[in-house]
Amino acid sequence: MKKKTKKKSRVKHSIVHWNFAKYWDLDQTCRIAKKLGCKSVELIEPPDWPTLKKHKMDCAIVPSHLFMQGMNNPRYQGACVEMVKTRIDQCVDAGFKTVITFPGYLEETGPWCGGGIPDLKKLPKKRKVLDQDVALKTAIKGFKKVVGYAEKKKINLSMEILNTRVTDHPMKGHPGYQGDSIDICMEIINKVGSPRFGILFDVYHVQIMNGDLIRRVQQCGKAINHVHVAGVPGRGELDEEQEVNFPPVIKAIMKTGYKGYIGYEFIPTRPPLPSLKQAIKLCSV
Repeated sequence: MKKKTKKKSRVKHSIVHWNFAKYWDLDQTCRIAKKLGCKSVELIEPPDWPTLKKHKMDCAIVPSHLFMQGMNNPRYQGACVEMVKTRIDQCVDAGFKTVITFPGYLEETGPWCGGGIPDLKKLPKKRKVLDQDVALKTAIKGFKKVVGYAEKKKINLSMEILNTRVTDHPMKGHPGYQGDSIDICMEIINKVGSPRFGILFDVYHVQIMNGDLIRRVQQCGKAINHVHVAGVPGRGELDEEQEVNFPPVIKAIMKTGYKGYIGYEFIPTRPPLPSLKQAIKLCSV
């Protein structure tokens, strides 16, 4: 009787660098990525792209403006559009394919900060809050201003869903963010109406806000153009202490025809290398 051979996984793996940066610099991360079979280290700013190129690494998704100051606010929209266009041009030159973008917060967060994080502690307690319906229409107009350029340059734009429920850590939850549900994100994506404009399906954030993960994957379908994973709750390791059953979720994503990367964006609570190996093995369906 012939021994069954294990089918090779179609999943492509990418390491998100910011959450491992306190353990490894970018050069070390690239070396580790190679050893683990990952072909991308992502969310890397253009000045550091030579390090990626040295190691022949892809950057699965490129950063642009931050999630706090996005397309839904006229105060920031023009700068967001210009930054996204600049990133598109840089991606063309570098051979990268996808730029991240966000609708933004419903509350103003002070002067434009570019790709930085505004210091909310220095802002007045009473700040302008946008009307949700008006902000949604404004965001759609903003994305439409840049999506034609993305189409022309053959670069994808990926809008991320973020949760607004977690309040105890600035990178685990984002109270005030407008794109906090699959329904809202898909409304924006459908109204922008471009094959180059899709959703960054972050399993961690979707589970917290919507749950019902496989049905949500099916709802998004081919609009999924990037994926992030982390354990729930806590944005920690993908292990037996968290609630998501990742293999069937990843299988559902692959069934949509998804050919992009799975980006590992968990915040380690113990030595990161074994945890990263565990996560990659779990998602290699």
